[in-house]
Amino acid sequence: MSRIGLKPITIPNGVTVAVDGSDITVKGPKGELSHELPDGITVNEDDGTLSVARDSDARQMRALHGLSRSLISNMVEGVSEGFTKKLEIVGVGYRAAAKGSDKLELALGFSHPVEVVAPTGITFEVPTPTEIFVRGVDKQAVGQVAADIRKLRKPEPYKGKGVRYAGERIIRKAGKAAG
Repeated sequence: MSRIGLKPITIPNGVTVAVDGSDITVKGPKGELSHELPDGITVNEDDGTLSVARDSDARQMRALHGLSRSLISNMVEGVSEGFTKKLEIVGVGYRAAAKGSDKLELALGFSHPVEVVAPTGITFEVPTPTEIFVRGVDKQAVGQVAADIRKLRKPEPYKGKGVRYAGERIIRKAGKAAG
């Protein structure tokens, strides 16, 4: 039994959901997202709530039931509130600068600055040179862009320099013993 798939999804004010066969479209104040449901999964709208149902109790259908419910819930949350990932830059001379809301220039210790261009629907915000906010309506896209930026210079285990998620704990290693 899928416990997540059985939970209803409440639709906040200002968000409209259109179900057309296996396609579901969610529109809200922040944007619009759509998703194609797998075969055997149906969505019903009742009085401001959405419920996801499955046709059979096969193992694959139970997995898709919870997955579909989570994806639709994230779509509703994204178009109403949006998603944000915060990145921190640690290191002497490591910094970020915004070039508009869709370009980012990073100095990460290379001989050249690294430029990151945001895909559609993603915006960057740099309140301080060591903080980056990645914002958007699609949770998967926000997380992927943040992971791509982190991958440019992962935190190293000796001094902890690099790009990390906010609150990420870096396990430090002891340096070379002095002899």
